This record gives sequence, C-alpha cells and structure tokens, in this order.
Amino acid sequence: MLGHRPLVPEDYLTILKRRWWLVLLPLLILPIVSYSFSYTIPPEYLSQTLVLVEGQKVSEGYVKPVINDDLDSQLSSMKEQILSRSRLQPILESYNLFSNLHADMDTRLDLMRKDIEIKPIHSELARGLPGFYISFKASDPHVAQAVCTEITSMFTNENLKQRAQSAEGTTDFLKGQLDNAKRNLDEQDTKLAQFQQKNIGRLPGEENTNSSMLGTLSTQLEAANQDLARKEQDRAMIQSILAQATNTPASTGTASSAIPAIVPMTNPALDAEQAELQTLQSQEADLLLHYTSDYPEVVSVRRKIADVRRKMSQQTAPSAPRTPGSPSIVRENPAVQQLRAQLKYAELGIDAKRKEQAQIQATMRGYQEKLEASPLVDQQYKLLTRDHDTAQTFYNDLQTKMNTATMSTDLEKRQEGEHFQVMDAANLPDAPFSPKRPIFAVTGAGFGLALGLLVSGLLEYRDTTLRSERDIWAFTNLPTLGVIPVSDTPDTRARQGLRRLVSLFRFGKKKQLAGAHS
Repeated sequence: MLGHRPLVPEDYLTILKRRWWLVLLPLLILPIVSYSFSYTIPPEYLSQTLVLVEGQKVSEGYVKPVINDDLDSQLSSMKEQILSRSRLQPILESYNLFSNLHADMDTRLDLMRKDIEIKPIHSELARGLPGFYISFKASDPHVAQAVCTEITSMFTNENLKQRAQSAEGTTDFLKGQLDNAKRNLDEQDTKLAQFQQKNIGRLPGEENTNSSMLGTLSTQLEAANQDLARKEQDRAMIQSILAQATNTPASTGTASSAIPAIVPMTNPALDAEQAELQTLQSQEADLLLHYTSDYPEVVSVRRKIADVRRKMSQQTAPSAPRTPGSPSIVRENPAVQQLRAQLKYAELGIDAKRKEQAQIQATMRGYQEKLEASPLVDQQYKLLTRDHDTAQTFYNDLQTKMNTATMSTDLEKRQEGEHFQVMDAANLPDAPFSPKRPIFAVTGAGFGLALGLLVSGLLEYRDTTLRSERDIWAFTNLPTLGVIPVSDTPDTRARQGLRRLVSLFRFGKKKQLAGAHS
C-alpha cells in the first residue's frame, strides 16, 4: 500500500524483508557487469612533468627584469600559442595520434587538445605561482611520454624566446626614444648657448656683478670729474698768467733785454671771467656726479663755460701796435713760450680726461641697460632652462632605463634571468590512467542499489494487498473488528489472509449500513 498511505519506519523494514532479493540482485550483478565492461574500453596512459619557475640569478637590486607579468598571464599566452594548429599538427602527424578513429584533422586536433592539461601550482608560502604541471594522455605509454616531453620543451623554449624578444623589443624602443631625446637635448643646448652668448652680462646671477661694476664706475667717474675740474682750473690759471704776460709792454733797454720780460699786471675783467669759469666748472663737476653728459643742466653749464672761455680769449688777444721801424717778427719771452706749452699740455690732458669721462659714462649706461633688461632676460632664461632641464631629465631617465634594458637583455641571452626549469622529466607510466576499474565497480554497485530500490518501490506502489490494520483503515476508512492469524503454509496464509481481509471489509461495510438504517 505504498501509494495509499504514509509509511512509517516499520513499513520500510517490512518492505525490505519482503523485497530484499529485488535489492540484492542488481547490487550484485551490475558491479560485475560494469567491471567487465571496463575491459572493453581502450586503456589510456598519463605522462606528467613538473616545471618550476626559477628566478633570475642576479639580484633585482642590480638588474631589474624587463618582463614583470605574472605566471598566469604568461601561461595563458603560451598555452594559446602552443595549442595552435601550426604547433600541434607536426606532433600529431609524427606520432600518428587518433589514426584509428578515421576522423578529419580538426577533430583529431581537438581530441589532442583535450588530452593536454596544464595545471598551475598554487603556493601558500610564496606570492605568485612557483610552477605548473604538464600532462598528456595516450593509448601507448611511450607515446604519452614522448609527446609530454615535446610539449614541455615547447613551453620552455617559448618562454626563453618570448623573454628574449620582449627584452630586445624594449631595448630597441628605448634606443629610438633615447636618440630622439638626445636630438631634443642638443637643440635645447644650442638655444641656451646662443641665448647666453647674446645676453652676456644680463643673465640671472650677474645682477650683483653689474651693480658692483656700476658702483666702481661711479667712483671712477667721480674721480675723473674731480681730476677734470682740477685740470680745467690749472688751464684757466695758465691762461690767466699767459694773458697777463702777453699784455706786458716790451722793454727798450739793452740788447740783452730785447725780448720782453713778463711783468705781472692785474686785469679786473679777466679776473672776474676767471672766477666765473671756476664756478661753472665746479657746477659741471658736481652735476656729472649725479647725471650724464646729455642732461640738460650739464649741457647748459658747458655752454656757459664755452662762452666764458671765448670772452677770455678775446680779452687776452695782443693789441699793442707796432712801432715804426720795429722788426716784423718779434720773439716772445721764453717764459711765455713755456706757458703756452703748459697750456697746450693742459688742454691735451683735459681732452684725454673728457674722453675717459665719456668712456666711463658709456660703460655705465651699458651696465644700467643690463640691469634694466635683467627681469625680461631672467624670464626668457627661465623658460629656456626649464625646457632644457626637462629634456635633460628625460634623457637621463631614458639613459638609465636603456642601461637596465641592455643588462636585462644580456641576462636573457645568457639564460640567467627568470626561466622555466624542468624539475621532473616526463615519466613513463607503468599502469593505465583510465579506465579506473574500481570506480566502475563502485559505480555499478551504486546503480544496482538504486535500481533495486526503485523496482521495489514501484512494485509496492502498484501492490493493493491489505496486510495490516493501517492498510484497511487507509483503504476503507473503517475500524477493524478483529484479526484472524494465519496458521498454514506461506501460500495458504497469503490467500487466506487476503480472503479474511476482504470478508472483514465486507462485514464492516454491512454493519455500517445497518447502523445507518437504524
């Protein structure tokens, strides 16, 4: 009555006692069948190798690696390349793999890819992946070992090739960038040199030198002005003495006094002109201490000095008439000649001092112009030096990277950088990897148990036999009046039990109807 009422644990035990042979029979037969069936499956042998990632032998503090990708990305990239058709087809044709299937090349390649397994090793102690396993399955152990060895060799060679290509590519790229940076730096050097040559004396840092030179020139100009004033005073004095000497009448004495002697004479007008000239020269010297020679007051004072000198020259001109019978050529007194020579020498000294004064003033104007132009030159110089410093920094950085890349490339060529090391060579399997016959037997036992339980449950569900008071209650929903035990053979007990249960059912039904009529 499996399908007519809920079951309790006692019902399950009862069913198991009654249907035990239905559960035991598949449980014994199916493991034997599945174990026997495993012998019909062609065996497969698994060859496996261990590849470890060995770090570079030179410390990264001295030579930094060019390739910084983790092992996962490297394996993914290499796996796609190695499992390509161009790489696997020569191995497939060399060992004639899957030829018994009579399939096309693409199908055989797909089957070969499925038999190749790359399994990374995850370490809990070190960061990253310390290595990986490579395995291959084949129907022949020697073929499995040979193919696994070739695939491992392809991985190690591909790793060295990729690292070398990456290092060389990085070196070539940095070399091109370094050449461009050098050309840019040379251009900046040329511009900076031309600017420095064009603005000598006005560059940043030369303001203090210019100021010091301007102060020195100011001192020299003051000294020159004072020296010029003294020389002009001496010249004025000589002119005054010469004027007095030339205005003295000639002596008519003896032959030895035929040359007129110098007799000092006072001339009030000439003395006034001389005093005015000295005053104007002092004003000129004082103005030149503060202003240039082009300053209007300086020009005005110099004009007045020229007027006074012109007047003095007119007053000192000789006006004595010749006496009748006097000779046409009169010899001057040697003292007068000496005064004239001194006057000429004084004028030459004044002219030289004025030229020196003009030269100092021109030099001062040059230094003043340099000081005035310093802010603009400083701004332009900062722009040039900033571009130059940027180009220099970029060039130095590229030079450092270029040196690092060159050393890394040399390490890769010597195979002293990070590389794959075959730790365990591909083994020759001595037992097939599949089929696993114990697993087949256990799986068959599981299916047999499930089949036995399923058949027993289905039979119990379809069985309508009344075997207990709970079955009668679930079927008729009537109470049981009595139970007659079976005391005969099992078959008789089964038939009689069924009849008794039916009679009990009918008796209970009649009693229920009689109660309803009453």
